[in-house]
Amino acid sequence: MFPTLPADHALLLLLNQDWRAPVLDLLLPVFSMRSLLFAILSVLMVWRCRKHGKGQTLFFILLVLAMGLADLSTNLVKHAVGRLRPENLVGGTYHQQSEQWQRLPVDMKPDRERGTSFPSAHAANSAALALMAAMLWPRLRKGIWALPLLVGWSRVYLGKHFPTDVLGGWLLGLLVGWLFWRLWRVVAKRLCLQLRAEPAQE
Repeated sequence: MFPTLPADHALLLLLNQDWRAPVLDLLLPVFSMRSLLFAILSVLMVWRCRKHGKGQTLFFILLVLAMGLADLSTNLVKHAVGRLRPENLVGGTYHQQSEQWQRLPVDMKPDRERGTSFPSAHAANSAALALMAAMLWPRLRKGIWALPLLVGWSRVYLGKHFPTDVLGGWLLGLLVGWLFWRLWRVVAKRLCLQLRAEPAQE
């Protein structure tokens, strides 16, 4: 079984069991919806492509491919590692079933031997999106990083992941995003496209 470090377990209990509030019960599940990432991506695509045309369209194709690769990579690691999710392992964990909040019995026993907890695909996708968006549109750099932070928090709050699952997802997503940003630099140079859509703000 995948080992859980004491600090990892303690942070899970803090974020999932101790720091709870009715407003968070309503808000944080929204950031675990994959449709949110695609909605943000769609808004950015329409907004920027209307203004910058072909170059932005190509960039968005690479961005979608980056998120797809991040998702595929996390799934490969998940099945290789087989770590159980908190909702299948840790007694007292809050989780949602049919959109209703439930809490596991404190004395529960693991109901399976393998799981798909490490790393978090949601965290990886949001990190890849945030990195590439921040690189192309420097004005978004200060705000865009709130997205992966909120997504990661939501995954722990919903009992889907341990904090280290989220951290692993972020790192994998940043790596994939960086690789695709390097690819975009090559494509932009070959096609004589503008590397960034706007100058960085000092």
